[in-house]
Amino acid sequence: MREAMNPWTFVIASYVIGVGATLAVAAWSMLTMRRAEKRRDSVRNR
Repeated sequence: MREAMNPWTFVIASYVIGVGATLAVAAWSMLTMRRAEKRRDSVRNR
């Protein structure tokens, strides 16, 4: 008797990893952008 593995566990896990990584990169980019804008504004106001 042969038992087949259920591929849906891996499919769901890969989607979770992909969406999580996308959200992490978007949040990191937003924080970096805000930091750069603050630096730009501080240089402009000198």
